Amino acid sequence: MSSCSSSLPAPRSLLGSTYSPSVTQLSSMLDAAAEQMMIHKDFRAAFDACDSGLESLAGLDEEEHSFGELKAGFCILGIQALAEMNEWPAVLPWVLQQYEQERIPAKLMQMCILLYSKVGEPEMVQETARVWLHCPLNSEATGFRTVAELYLLHVLVPLGHKDEAVELIVGEVGSCAFTEDQRQTALDVVEEKERRNREANEDPVTSPNTEATSPPQGAVMHRLEAMLKFIYRKVLLTSSSVFTLRRITLAAVLLYMLLLRLDPAFPTSFMWISKLLQMLKQMWRTTFAPYHQALA
Repeated sequence: MSSCSSSLPAPRSLLGSTYSPSVTQLSSMLDAAAEQMMIHKDFRAAFDACDSGLESLAGLDEEEHSFGELKAGFCILGIQALAEMNEWPAVLPWVLQQYEQERIPAKLMQMCILLYSKVGEPEMVQETARVWLHCPLNSEATGFRTVAELYLLHVLVPLGHKDEAVELIVGEVGSCAFTEDQRQTALDVVEEKERRNREANEDPVTSPNTEATSPPQGAVMHRLEAMLKFIYRKVLLTSSSVFTLRRITLAAVLLYMLLLRLDPAFPTSFMWISKLLQMLKQMWRTTFAPYHQALA
């Protein structure tokens, strides 16, 4: 914990170490910090104000009704200020200076998960989120389910930790956070992610399906190119009227669909349809574009 604090700005107490501020004064400090960030866009001043506000909270009785809300409010603004300054690596260490892992408010835990997921570093919050979710005191907290969902979808699934994800869903955390239908949906999400990972790792060149369909596709492509080149030459030699071009285009499309019988919604037909569109666009540009464009 001490090693993390060395990278953070030193707190500046605005009220002095011997002064015990009132709730009203601390609320004014929180408002001032929000003004610095939202209106003046001075994120450094906003963070320093939050740091000072948290230091001043030490003089307030923790049993005070507004203590928890004020502390969370300073932390929320501080997280936002650090993120705006692109100092996101310091966010979690700074939060852990204010709270023990198990005692972090749910809304702050949610912010940390989303932040580290957005910057592509979900592993940085993984251990803290795991400890938080497995703390029995947090299972009754408002927002527990949201933290579990975010941890599953933005940390475990992107990192490919299938075993831990399944354990989270079917274990004690899942029984507290999800209904039976939600647990099944979560398991389906994990399985779908695993399936996509396997497909992404497959080599399309050596795939059995690719090998089986490769020779016919090569022959069809050869016939298609020959047909389109023939039509293309005809367009150059015939009248460039719209009526003539429409007839040739319609004939090409009909011949193409009758010859290949491809379903446009089927993935293997995308390459052929794309090739046809490219040739037709070239025909259109050559027929109607100015002479210097046709020669380009």
